[in-house]
Amino acid sequence: MYTLIIHLYAFMVELIAPLHKKARLMRLGQWKTNSILRNNIDPDAKYIWFHASSLGEFEQGRPVIEKIKAEHPEYKILLTFFSPSGYEVRKNYEGADVICYLPFDTPYRVNKFLNLANPAIAVFIKYEFWANYLKELKRREIPVYIISAIFRPQQIFFKWYARSYRKVLTCFTHLFVQDDSSRDLLASFGIKNVTIAGDTRFDRVLDVQRKARVIEVVQQFVSHPENEKQTVLVAGSSWPQDEELFINYFNERPEMKLIIAPHEIHKEHLLGIAALLKRKSIRLSEATSGESMEGVDCLIIDSFGLLSSIYRYGEVAYIGGGFGAGIHNVLEAAVYGIPVIFGPKFQKFKEARDLLQVGGAFTISDKESFDSCMNNLLTYPELKAEADKQARDYVRNHAGVTDRIIKELPL
Repeated sequence: MYTLIIHLYAFMVELIAPLHKKARLMRLGQWKTNSILRNNIDPDAKYIWFHASSLGEFEQGRPVIEKIKAEHPEYKILLTFFSPSGYEVRKNYEGADVICYLPFDTPYRVNKFLNLANPAIAVFIKYEFWANYLKELKRREIPVYIISAIFRPQQIFFKWYARSYRKVLTCFTHLFVQDDSSRDLLASFGIKNVTIAGDTRFDRVLDVQRKARVIEVVQQFVSHPENEKQTVLVAGSSWPQDEELFINYFNERPEMKLIIAPHEIHKEHLLGIAALLKRKSIRLSEATSGESMEGVDCLIIDSFGLLSSIYRYGEVAYIGGGFGAGIHNVLEAAVYGIPVIFGPKFQKFKEARDLLQVGGAFTISDKESFDSCMNNLLTYPELKAEADKQARDYVRNHAGVTDRIIKELPL
């Protein structure tokens, strides 16, 4: 049944590809996979295969990839993606020796891929459970691991009707999970080759912080006279429902400056942001280094790849997505020792729950709760200072995951 579903899914992607950009990129990319492997895999080398569904999972695996690359040059890295949102952004990533799409999980494609790639070790990241790949890796006695995994009772493995699918979890040589509840849940179903290693994103955001770019235009925007009190709110990965809240607050607070890095930067979204603003704004693409920013109160980041460095310029961060499918990465901001604010849909994110518990984050549900949260942070310095400390300490106290994982790999 599982394989039939994958065949149907592949057929649907093929069917809609002419009309759907993402589906088209996926199919074109998969068609090239075999030739990429034939032309680039060195048959005399040992490869560690890392698979990430998309960009977020890649960022979780990246610290492990780069640590292995630095400390174990005898191995080469094969990196695969399933989603175009990962592959198209990182297809030129210098940390991997070979990068391609992962073909659909059907027996013929699986065998073709593994025959060409011939990995010595396979590492899946977080939520990747392709049954035919895992079964074939186990049959070929290739060690296979999952890192930064997190399990919940609601997942299909643990449903009464999914006993056969749950068997794919027994294909892993070892499972590195994020928390106690994941380990305990797996143990209740007889899966005990598990280590609580934590989340590799902590190591990743610390590395990003150490290498954070100095962005001259942003630095010029946030600069102010010594005697002038000023608070900078950085809103990252925001959506329209988020923007209504913090822009309305910002419009009434002349002592504030605002940096907005929206999740989408297409023309309609940027025009929508501009329509909400009642104070002078400028897009990053329109600003010139060295040009005066006097009178400009809001900077709109209309390019990708800068947000993780831009959080360094804020006193408070707002993380978008909490009124939609779920919040975006809170650790990118917390690593700079600033409190994070986000909407009500955060329950699936352990780091968000943890930050709330220690006081490094705050959740809001509407305009009134957002206004109250911001007022408290701006009015009570001791509250802000404690939130800063808790956010910073939380990230640092959970680092070191990469070393724990690599120590257990058969390198």
